[in-house]
Order: sequence, then C-alpha cells, then structure tokens
Amino acid sequence: MNTILKKIQIFFLLIVLLFSAQTFALEVGEQFLLKDVRLIDGQTLTAQHFKNKYLIIEVWATWCPYCHRQNANLEKLHQLISSSKSDLEILTISVDKDPHSVEDYLKVNEFNFPVAMMSNELSAMIGKRRGIPELYVIDRAGKVVQKDYGLMVTADFEELIRYSKK
Repeated sequence: MNTILKKIQIFFLLIVLLFSAQTFALEVGEQFLLKDVRLIDGQTLTAQHFKNKYLIIEVWATWCPYCHRQNANLEKLHQLISSSKSDLEILTISVDKDPHSVEDYLKVNEFNFPVAMMSNELSAMIGKRRGIPELYVIDRAGKVVQKDYGLMVTADFEELIRYSKK
C-alpha cells in the first residue's frame, strides 16, 4: 500500500512541477521566439518583422510611476533608433486592463513606441514577472541576453543603444 501511495504522490508532484514551470518568467539564456503581435493602434507586427534583429521588450503599466520615468527614456531610445538604420526594435507590453487608458496615456505623454496589450499568449510566453517595469533584450537568434526589472536610469538606456550596432 505504501508503494502505491508513494507512486501517487510522485505522480502529483511531477504534475505540479510540470505546470508550475510555465509560471516562471523568462531568464537570461532562454529562448524567446516572438510570434505576430497586434499593437494597440491596430497594426500587426509579424514574427518576420523581428527576425534577425535585437529586440527590447518592456512590460509596464500606466499607473506605475517607475514605468513613466522609464517610458520617457524608452521614447528617446525609440526616436534615436527610428531615425537611423538600426537593427534594434522596441516592443512594449502594457498590463493595463483598459486599452483606452493606454491610448490616452500615450497621447498625453507623446510616446510613440510600439505598444501591445498583455494577452494570455504573451503572458504565457513571458511568464510570471517579479514586478514592473520589466525589460528584456532578445538577440537576433531569439535568446534572452539581458533582463532588468524595476526602474532603469537614463545611463542604462544609453547602454541599450549598443545592441543597435551589433
């Protein structure tokens, strides 16, 4: 009877481990292959759009004061890479529930970087976050090469431009 009980316990432990593994966030060294993403403005960026480019992904919210400061730096970086022939792309993902509040936030703050709303699919791909803002840098092969959470200072964003030159 004890062996049957042990086998059942091991089985349930394996099930829990299998399903809980999906809840952990991406870490440096892991693969992240982004699929097509629909932006808040209705545009769809295809997986092909991101292919062979470095990608910065930021997860944020309109109500987060750290996100607001970080978004101002991200907008400067976006303008810089948009005006050059850079192989660096930016995608931000808002965790807000209301897309209209995100649109208003972007308009008021004159932010033009690409924004998608967090979806079940994106959430499953990224996993559980420690907090926001959270930023990932994905290399040309789809590998996470940098991960930061919490407020990044201006100098941190100035360092990110190095990925546009690789």
